Amino acid sequence: MKNIIEVNYQKTGESTSINNMGMRAMQIRAFEARNSQYLLLKAPPASGKSRALMFLGLDKLHNQGLSKAIVVVPERSIGGSFASTKLTENGFFADWDIKPENNLCTQGGDKSKVQAFKRFMEGDDQILVCTHATLRFAFEELNDNIFNNTLIAIDEFHHISADADNILGVVLKSLMDNTTAHIVAMTGSYFRGDSVPVLTPKDEAKFDKVSFNYYEQLNGYTYLKSLGIGYHFYKGRYFSKDDEDNIAIKQVLDTDKKTIIHIPNVNSSESTKDKYDEVDAIIDIIGEYVSKDEQTGIITIKRHDGKLLKVADLVEEDGRDKVVEYLRHIKTIDDLDIIIALGMAKEGFDWQFCEHAVTIGYRGSLTEIVQILGRCTRDSSNKTHAQFTNLIAQPDAQDPEVKTAVNNMLKAITASLLMEQILAPNFKFKTKQENEEIVPTGTLSISGFKEPSTAKTKAIIDNDLVDLKAAILQDAKVIAGSAGKVDPEVVNKVLIPKIIQTKYPDLSKSEVEEVSQHLVVDSVISTSEIKEVGDKKFIRMADKFVNIEDLNIDLIQSINPFQKAFEILSKNFTVNVLKLIKETIEATKINMTQEEAIVLWPKLKTFTRQAGREPSLESRNLIEKRLAECLIYIREQRRRAGI
Repeated sequence: MKNIIEVNYQKTGESTSINNMGMRAMQIRAFEARNSQYLLLKAPPASGKSRALMFLGLDKLHNQGLSKAIVVVPERSIGGSFASTKLTENGFFADWDIKPENNLCTQGGDKSKVQAFKRFMEGDDQILVCTHATLRFAFEELNDNIFNNTLIAIDEFHHISADADNILGVVLKSLMDNTTAHIVAMTGSYFRGDSVPVLTPKDEAKFDKVSFNYYEQLNGYTYLKSLGIGYHFYKGRYFSKDDEDNIAIKQVLDTDKKTIIHIPNVNSSESTKDKYDEVDAIIDIIGEYVSKDEQTGIITIKRHDGKLLKVADLVEEDGRDKVVEYLRHIKTIDDLDIIIALGMAKEGFDWQFCEHAVTIGYRGSLTEIVQILGRCTRDSSNKTHAQFTNLIAQPDAQDPEVKTAVNNMLKAITASLLMEQILAPNFKFKTKQENEEIVPTGTLSISGFKEPSTAKTKAIIDNDLVDLKAAILQDAKVIAGSAGKVDPEVVNKVLIPKIIQTKYPDLSKSEVEEVSQHLVVDSVISTSEIKEVGDKKFIRMADKFVNIEDLNIDLIQSINPFQKAFEILSKNFTVNVLKLIKETIEATKINMTQEEAIVLWPKLKTFTRQAGREPSLESRNLIEKRLAECLIYIREQRRRAGI
């Protein structure tokens, strides 16, 4: 298996070093916004969001006059991240102290937890931790005004949505509309697996945003130097023993590396529908079962060379609480070797020694992929490289669900392209001026580039580019475009601006163009190869190197920023499978729009002149086929207009 994405980092140590108050880089940035009533903190796993919240919460309790701080988490296991912490030891002015009775992230007793929540609200204690569910249930039994003068900190904020059926979203909106509560929203991925926005544009505009990106985090580590993202395409079952040399899970699993294996969702095509049998098969591939510790639930397996491995099974429900408790208290690298999980060990789960995340089956949610990847990107002395591997079933022409299989595979690949965007270094862009002086390091000058002209567009570019890229890479037309179906300029000048306009309906046409240009330029440049020849720098775009001094917006917009999807397909599949994928994409017709026809018209004239013929609907070249469809569309529009 080869990585389709490999990112290298400088190990500067900046993101993990602390200041005189015990704050790391991200926490310092968050604390600077401590006076905001509504604060949205977007930062990757392991950047220290839980401790950032402690700093913020204590300042609001001690210096801003708030009376209570409530931390809500999606599941009980994450509650441990907000346990009592001695912050004064590193120079902060107060400690985070939570009484045991105010930690409601314990087993069972949902009704008693609601009563404990109500008791807390009526008493003098200041800090409470509970689950999203406990907040929802308690909110139904309390008047809104009891939350006045209270901080509500919501961890894994992407669980909320603007959908009226999302109860937590309704609770949040009520808190914002009817109380003086302060909100701190924290997430590593401010986008959902579906197309529903987390907040309405009106409510989102009320939040001040603090962003700390993946590149800042990983580049500032002490030990981790590189991160790889790879795909392994297989036929049949991922653990089938019909051919010992071609067992997919065996080909990617290195049991010398600390690994988390996520088996397929039982509703997916990759699943056998028997999750316990899948776990047993993986254990057999790892080695010979030896024993299971009755106290911890940890399984010991003997590898073929005699080495004993400790394995945690989080798929089996019986005794799982013991396993989870053991995982909470891992202190050394020898405490665990492999975790096998299904729905657990994703968001908020911390195993710093993990080196490899193996995910079997397509994951429809970009958030889920970000969360799983985050399990292996903690900085730890036992690793210089972290690896994410996704095992995906290869489409089969005989499969009645071939269209679904192709679409799932394309979505998986485009998700990896988003991850490449997230993990890449950041550049700044400016309009190229005549007789320009020396440009600062990390800044590129581009002829014809439109810089942000308003506070709105600047805020979107500074804080929301990753969220926008996620929305774009979940769009079916863009996914088809990524695989070569749509002309690059249509992607950049039609599809992307439409998505931006939908997400930010109050932007003017010129503001949409500013954001769109910046997004396309950032997407193309950040993942391109840059090399130096003498005193000049060249950037590789569309298979050729261009002098950085000659960059212009028209050249960049002629490139599909997500073209790598098609390159991945071309390199990883046989001619027959590639033909099947192309035919499936072709069968998904994209209705022609006037905007697309306007962009394609000059290309259509150029093709006809150079080829000496009109483009053919029967062509195997998807771009030529689309030009033929454009010609038919134009002729039909002329006929209707009587031209």
